[in-house]
Amino acid sequence: MLHLRMITPADRTEDVVRLIEETVGAAHLAVLPGAARIPAGDVVLCDVAREAGDALIGRLRELGIAERGSISMEHTDLTLSTRADEAEAAAPGEGADAVLWDQLTDATHEESTLSLTYVAFLTIATMIAACGVVLDNAILIVGAMAVGPEFGPLAGFCTALVRRAPRLVLRSLVALLAGFAAAMAVTVLFSLFMDAAGLFSRAQLEGARPNTSFVYAPDWFSFVVAVLAGAAGTLSLTSAKSGALVGVAISVTTVPAAANAAVALSYGDTGQTRGSVEQLLFNMLGIVVAGTLTLLAQRCFWARRRTGPLFSRPGPG
Repeated sequence: MLHLRMITPADRTEDVVRLIEETVGAAHLAVLPGAARIPAGDVVLCDVAREAGDALIGRLRELGIAERGSISMEHTDLTLSTRADEAEAAAPGEGADAVLWDQLTDATHEESTLSLTYVAFLTIATMIAACGVVLDNAILIVGAMAVGPEFGPLAGFCTALVRRAPRLVLRSLVALLAGFAAAMAVTVLFSLFMDAAGLFSRAQLEGARPNTSFVYAPDWFSFVVAVLAGAAGTLSLTSAKSGALVGVAISVTTVPAAANAAVALSYGDTGQTRGSVEQLLFNMLGIVVAGTLTLLAQRCFWARRRTGPLFSRPGPG
């Protein structure tokens, strides 16, 4: 169940209450008249099944509650209530399949910010991957994939395309391009330092690397894996199954490819640099294509729900 807390202008409270009462999947409605001070108004509380949440929030926005008051939402880990069980059973579809578009937009907007923390994580991941490619160590490669935060702006880019949000498109592109540029630049310096310390060598980079040579040799399997990972990651973000994101992170070779490109650049190996950059772009393209198509499919599926029987329950529940 989702818990909604709204501050509503006094002249809109009855409309909000009526809307919630008519929503299939809503329960536990409470109204606190005059309880809100900033902004002034009434406080309305309710629980709603996840599969009915996006449609209800959309209707609340149409009433102007977001502009004149506020709408807050949080997931409840445990709700012991027969009424809640009945509400979830009445709401069409499955909660795990529901998409909360406003929540998705807000989450991807935050994760697509070019912040110091984001760049630091991406840079550290790239440097770990640099050690992995030079040592031909698959464990370090997997660790670097798990640390890298690049799926956030990739998901933000997909969301922005589907929701036609040009500002989020630009924000995601800046985070991706500037983030990888900064991480690769620092990794070039890191590689030069490690070479001077006798820990990296050109012979290691250009020698036999059966475990990591794939990072500079893009092929159609790379694109297929990126597409599958992009679809899985998008489903993970939009549903209640968020645990799949770790698996997505270690399925694509964006960070290892960037690391190999940086190390190869530090040694002037243009062949590996070019191949690694192609691998990086190939993976990002696959994720964006799959993520965008997945979101479009979900939007088409849930569009029918919004015009279906979600707002047909007569009277208070």
